[in-house]
Amino acid sequence: MGASTRRRPTLAERADRHRLYERSVQSTEDEVPLIAQIYEERRGRKPRMLREDFCGTANLACAWVRDNQRHHAVGVDIDSHVLQWGHENNLSQLTPGELRRISLVNDDVLEASTPRADILVAFNFSYWIFKRRDQLLAYFRAARRSLARDGVFMLDIFGGSDAFAECRERTAFRGFTYVWEQASYEPISGDYQCHIHFVFPDGSRLRRAFSYDWRLWTLPEVRELLAEAGFRRTAVYWEQTGSDGEGNGEYAPAERGDSDPAWIAYVVADA
Repeated sequence: MGASTRRRPTLAERADRHRLYERSVQSTEDEVPLIAQIYEERRGRKPRMLREDFCGTANLACAWVRDNQRHHAVGVDIDSHVLQWGHENNLSQLTPGELRRISLVNDDVLEASTPRADILVAFNFSYWIFKRRDQLLAYFRAARRSLARDGVFMLDIFGGSDAFAECRERTAFRGFTYVWEQASYEPISGDYQCHIHFVFPDGSRLRRAFSYDWRLWTLPEVRELLAEAGFRRTAVYWEQTGSDGEGNGEYAPAERGDSDPAWIAYVVADA
């Protein structure tokens, strides 16, 4: 077969799943100021040390140290391959000064020993990997031990009636479509199977680029376990609405939430 007729690789074959995840799932330009804002509201001063659990490519940790020359960060993840990707693609883009203020730890979040953090985050519902009550309680206790005396622990969570449905949701981005699939939910155990797929303009697909074997935890369960783990108090930061009645991406403490079929909130716990 001549060079002119050789099959070209599809867009899916050429795609980098980690970069696609960062573009479609993460929003560090919103998360970094929100983390700093919530800590300052609760402590009256600016945070310096961030620990990012289940950090993956360390995209957020890198954004944190880029944001302010007084910021330091440590990322913890058990997957050495994704951490290596983070080193090669994200930490490699930092300045020498920024690199001195960040470190990545390849370890289990239950056991990792790191400098005590002002604020510790576990985002993208990653802690749902702990399916049993005792496992999640052990993680929350480990998180509390990893915080400074008056540190803050911050989690994201989603829910609503749509969260229990088996469905697919498509979101268009420049150059690809992100597909979130809630493949199965088993109500007795709470087992929850989800996948991320990517679809490209040439018709090619990156199926199950990421798959998750979770338990679908609820807000009351999470808050009760945080209290049992020794956190002094918790607050729920609920998304605010604009004049059109839709979520505007801004979050504030709330005592009651709307019965929305699909919501995302943050749980903030004081050590």
